[in-house]
Amino acid sequence: MGWFSNFAVSFTIISILTGGITTYYLGMLAGGPIVIIWGWLLVGGMVTLVGAAMAEVCSSYPTAGGLYYWSAKLAPPGKAAVWSWFTGWFNLLGQVAVTASIDFGLANFIAFFVKLVFDDSFRATPRTVLGIYFVVLVLHGLLNTFGVKLTALLSDVSVWWHLVGTVLVVGALFIVPDQHRSIGWVFGQYENETGWGFTGNAVWVAAIGCMLAQYTLTGYDASAHMTEETRDASVSGPKGIMTSIWVSVVAGFVLMLGLTFAIPPKSYDDIAALGTFSAGQIILDAVGGGFAKFLLFVIVVAQFFCGMASVTANSRMIYAFSRDGAVPGSKLWHRINPRTRTPTNSIWFAAAFAFVLGIPSLVTNKAGVPVAFFAIVSVAVVGLYISYVMPVLLRRLAGDSFQPGPWNLGRWSPLIGWAAIIWVVLICFPLLLPQFSPVTASSFNYAPVAVVAVIGFAWLYWVLSARKWFVGPKVQGTPEELAAIERELESLA
Repeated sequence: MGWFSNFAVSFTIISILTGGITTYYLGMLAGGPIVIIWGWLLVGGMVTLVGAAMAEVCSSYPTAGGLYYWSAKLAPPGKAAVWSWFTGWFNLLGQVAVTASIDFGLANFIAFFVKLVFDDSFRATPRTVLGIYFVVLVLHGLLNTFGVKLTALLSDVSVWWHLVGTVLVVGALFIVPDQHRSIGWVFGQYENETGWGFTGNAVWVAAIGCMLAQYTLTGYDASAHMTEETRDASVSGPKGIMTSIWVSVVAGFVLMLGLTFAIPPKSYDDIAALGTFSAGQIILDAVGGGFAKFLLFVIVVAQFFCGMASVTANSRMIYAFSRDGAVPGSKLWHRINPRTRTPTNSIWFAAAFAFVLGIPSLVTNKAGVPVAFFAIVSVAVVGLYISYVMPVLLRRLAGDSFQPGPWNLGRWSPLIGWAAIIWVVLICFPLLLPQFSPVTASSFNYAPVAVVAVIGFAWLYWVLSARKWFVGPKVQGTPEELAAIERELESLA
């Protein structure tokens, strides 16, 4: 890949037409327009700092292992293995969960689209949505199995599809409707439909609402995971990370403005209650007719591209982590397909694990709000962002012993690094605590259960076994090592 294809994978996974559309309801319920608009700018700025801190480390250590390899290189003497181990497991959890959240959100949106276009009597039951989710994961597994050239081509197409699609959606939302919300309402209206009514709850509700932007702006570590398949990786990888973030922040802000200005004046509560369908309903009400259905089709395709790219990045992380023996059954997961030269088994591992995370959706729901979906979102953001800042923290603690690559932050590195670390600590609270009140069996946020289960397993695996043999990542990047891989593939062909 060149730098553009590397950027394209991350930009496609961020996908403002995926996260920004499927979680728009969360901003409507928790804080309303003021949080949707100003929260996007706040989170976008902080995510840019996190990305910059990561990009600096990526420039020094461009490898498919990405974050967990960085932790191994930056850890104190004698601690490389344990830091690498837990960074890798947090990243694995986040990668699988973000794949699950993207494709589960897509499954919900497909159900909405099918009911709208083909059969008004169609009912999107939890079982139906789970069935669509299964089919989507299989399709993404098949596309990734065909090889890196196909996924690179589709990712390049996806960039333009997202940009043109965003222009079409936003243009229609501003031009077509006969009336729009006022500027004062869009930039200043506060809403709270979370059920939390305690005194001083505005900050807590706003923190929940900001997860709309925080979730959308994830997945840019894909540029790091794809560096072993990218030319001039020490520059192209960081460039891919940063470009994917700032383009997404700008385009996403415009999308948030378009959606919020177009919310029908008398339908706010009803639209917010539609959950993942909320943004789709806004487009339908604002534009109407066949053109609205066409825009929704554009969004569905964009979300499909997003899920495909997520499986791509996820499988590369699983491959790299398994290559180092860190995942049970590693010998199976790090095998390379001799025909496509892709880690086929890791691709299907990613798809299967993601499906498991969607199963609780059969029993978890609250008055139309997809609680299970937000729990998956929470797991994704927690897992990914903790893995993002662990090497950033180690880089800060390493001080002058860190050798910057050709892309670095210079004298701004300490300020940006510590700001990124503090931000990630803060965002974990609204993700792991209940978002809706009252807290019942059907509205419970199972994200902490999933996080504790996976990390608890990783800890037990470390204590009982891995600490005796896991030494950290084994990078295969020298010309001799790559030649050996080629000979192995040729012997298998």
